[in-house]
Amino acid sequence: MNQILIVESSPRGAESASRQLTRKVRERLEVQYSEAKVVIRDLVKDKLPHLDLPTLKAISTKDPAEAEALKKDAYRSDQLIDELMASDILVIASPMWNFGIPSSLKAWIDHVVRAGKTFNYAGTGVEGLAKGKKAILVLASGGVFSEGDWKPWDTVEPYLRQILGFIGIEDVQTVRAEGMNIPPLAIHAVSNGEKAVEALVI
Repeated sequence: MNQILIVESSPRGAESASRQLTRKVRERLEVQYSEAKVVIRDLVKDKLPHLDLPTLKAISTKDPAEAEALKKDAYRSDQLIDELMASDILVIASPMWNFGIPSSLKAWIDHVVRAGKTFNYAGTGVEGLAKGKKAILVLASGGVFSEGDWKPWDTVEPYLRQILGFIGIEDVQTVRAEGMNIPPLAIHAVSNGEKAVEALVI
């Protein structure tokens, strides 16, 4: 175990349920893998630009000369990909906003899901290049979306699992703080999530 990458996206600071659970995940990982380097990619403190035209050109060109000329525009994407590819475990923490992920997390995904870097086109399909890694999703939501009537509204876990699988990460576990806006459930939401952290197979 060389490196653990933790990606945080909630702007709520200490009030954030996902950050509280991520802290528990980190504590457990640091005990289990004391020799591993822990890298924190906080998308609130270190805001990523959404992809613009120069960056899109820089990360998609197949012309070596053009790639060299545009390398400064691809630098941030390259940096984030190197950080991901050097990691054995990826922890992604996200609140649910309007049934989806924050745009800051989507920006990170857009920078790291990149042809020739984290996946290759292979025949009629794709081959993920980030194989052999583990991922832990730490999710927080106002309602309950892991089961029941609202489960079809959850686009967070299915999307993250799909995009991780696309780049080759198929060993994915999830812990949740659910019902944060439902008074009878909110009081136990984080503690239930902490129990799920203890049950992770890592």
